[in-house]
Amino acid sequence: MSTPSVYDRLTALGITLPPASTPAAAYVPFVRTGNLVFVSGHIARREGKAWIGQLGRDMVTATAKHAARSIAIDLLGTLHAAVGDLNDIERIVKVMSLVNSTPDYTEHHMVTNGCSELLAEVFGDKGAHARSAFGVAQLPMGACVEIELIAQVK
Repeated sequence: MSTPSVYDRLTALGITLPPASTPAAAYVPFVRTGNLVFVSGHIARREGKAWIGQLGRDMVTATAKHAARSIAIDLLGTLHAAVGDLNDIERIVKVMSLVNSTPDYTEHHMVTNGCSELLAEVFGDKGAHARSAFGVAQLPMGACVEIELIAQVK
């Protein structure tokens, strides 16, 4: 029995991939070198604008976790543009998450689970990855979360 394609899983989850995002500064959305694809950081967006908030001040973990999940969808759109077929992803290697937070906020890892859990749903075992989650004083445009990833391609 064959495993469902990544696109079948996305459809089952009700997810339509967006086009690769346009960089807001002097960088490219992804770089492919050998069998690795480095996807630049994507900020959380809601209704086309930066999803603004700071954890520990005016946003709760559950909301930011949802924002991190939405970033995962945007990252997948960029990854699709980079490789042409998400079924060619051998593994999600690493995720790095930056959480806009106050100094006393400590649930960065829970926020980042929004991204990590979706990657596992979409890629199965190939979605299991190394990860870092950091709290930062601020992010571009006041966004609540920014996430980047590295993927291995067949």
